[in-house]
Amino acid sequence: RDSQQADTEHLSRWKKWRRTSSKSWKKALSEVKGLSSYLVLWQRDIHCIEGKFGTGIQSYFSFLRFLVLLNFIIFILMFSFVTLPFTISKYGIFNSTIADISPKNIEDNCTIYEPSGNKGLVYFYTYLKDLFSGTGFLEVTSLFYGYYTIDAVWISIMRYNLPLAYLLATFAYLALSFLWIIKRSVKGFMQNLVHDADPFQSYCNKVFAGWDFCITDPNAAWLKHRSLQYELQTDLQEEKLKQKIAERTMKEKLRIYSLRIFINIIVIAILSGCFYSIYRVTVFSQENSSDAANANSLVNLLVQYLPSMVITLANFIGPLIFSFLIRFEDYTPAFEIRLTLMRCVFVRLANIGVLLFSLWSQISNCGTDKCKPCGYNYKLYPCWESDVGQEMYKLMIFDFIVILAVPLFVDFPRKLLVTHCSCKLIQWFGQQEFGISDNVLEIIYGQTICWIGTFFSPLLPAIATIKYFIIFYVKKIILIHTCKPAARPIRASGSNFFFLVVLLIGLILAFVPLGVSIARIPSSKACGPFRNFNTSWEVVPDTILEFPTVVQQILFGMASEAFAVPFFMIICIIMFYFIALARAHKRVVEQLREQLVLESRDKMFLIRKITEAQR
Repeated sequence: RDSQQADTEHLSRWKKWRRTSSKSWKKALSEVKGLSSYLVLWQRDIHCIEGKFGTGIQSYFSFLRFLVLLNFIIFILMFSFVTLPFTISKYGIFNSTIADISPKNIEDNCTIYEPSGNKGLVYFYTYLKDLFSGTGFLEVTSLFYGYYTIDAVWISIMRYNLPLAYLLATFAYLALSFLWIIKRSVKGFMQNLVHDADPFQSYCNKVFAGWDFCITDPNAAWLKHRSLQYELQTDLQEEKLKQKIAERTMKEKLRIYSLRIFINIIVIAILSGCFYSIYRVTVFSQENSSDAANANSLVNLLVQYLPSMVITLANFIGPLIFSFLIRFEDYTPAFEIRLTLMRCVFVRLANIGVLLFSLWSQISNCGTDKCKPCGYNYKLYPCWESDVGQEMYKLMIFDFIVILAVPLFVDFPRKLLVTHCSCKLIQWFGQQEFGISDNVLEIIYGQTICWIGTFFSPLLPAIATIKYFIIFYVKKIILIHTCKPAARPIRASGSNFFFLVVLLIGLILAFVPLGVSIARIPSSKACGPFRNFNTSWEVVPDTILEFPTVVQQILFGMASEAFAVPFFMIICIIMFYFIALARAHKRVVEQLREQLVLESRDKMFLIRKITEAQR
């Protein structure tokens, strides 16, 4: 410091001012960065959870926070580019108007759409029924696809192409979700790779470099102690199981592998039963929910919710059976969670796929020749996009109701019984542990519904944001007041990465039904922004035809096979180059690690020689 002060005395005033300004600016940025950490959503709550229950459970709540932010951004995207322009033009704000174009070359029967909005005086329970089913007054609001039945918006002299904006906003939220998940997955993958590369290195990092010397608060120090304790406990537990696996005899291996094959056959049978039940229930619900005589009855509401109830029942029973069966397969805690998650993924996410397949089979099913000009069953589904949106809406609402009902009617009564009742059977059940795999699947299932349903219900991300915001506090209360720390703790680094991989599977599953709906199924001719197009995708080539000829040729050339095949080959060559480069780097790292081991042995040899010479 004295040397630096002596040097500054010989500097000019300009250089002294620049150095002082630079130091002041860095200090201000550091303070702003420190203050901004207090603005991070649920930062303090998540740190407390990490100290009390370990980094594995903390990773679940961090994952939940990520989904809240993701859904909020998707909502802002859809609202800004779809809902807001329509609302502005509808009420004539900024001298805006709506451009309606009548359907072209379409039979009149295809354009008949009369939403079941409530007219006149109705009973209060009718509004409740509409709120839970998405019909009635909700069907004619901006929540669903059928509300946006316009072709363009004129704001002063500027034409806003709403169909194109609707489609591009859909692609944008899917691309945003994909890139954000990939970005977070890469970080988790790097942490997972470092941890799995050398277990001894992981121990050294925790023992010698695990403490944060910036901690001055006693409570924060206690939380950090607990976090490190859980990390070491997890490592030791996994090493113990690996040692047990290595000591297995051939007879034990044969017994375990045979048992695993038998359990997997049971799992496949359970999945098949779930899929068939959902298909039959969906067909029954669609055929009987349009009964005009019982439109406002409780029975009709139950019939509409029948697919949601069966899917929720399958989602509840399936993971319980899988969690019971996994105990007999003798896996490590980390792999046990991953395998249970993968099985539950096939139950929850494939159930959504079966539901959509059942709906599409009903939409595309033309029993008579009269509906062939429309390309879909217009009598049962005059605006089929809104019907699919209502199914996604009901799935989300019912899933939220179940998540709130289970703590109220199961978790808290169980806690009271275990605390105040000395019955041996109740004490045998004991306090529940916080099931990470089940809770992660709950929110991934809801997020997949949101991704699929946003195209058919543009404001569904707003509902998802509110839902996950409430779920955070519900799960926090359950964790603190009704759960005990897990007997087999889970590491956060592997959990974070795997949670995102499963979420990516849900996103890829969402691509399939959305792609089919946009490119293959004829769009409704009675509602929505795409009623003048055979499919939703046709708005893209129709817009390109309005461009100059040179731009058209370039875009159509990029979409041709002559461009796609060389482009694919170049991408493959680049990918193989990076794979080869990664392998070369891996070999260099292994050589450097071996060199470090040899150098440490040389040091130990020299120390022994010096010690012997001194003796």
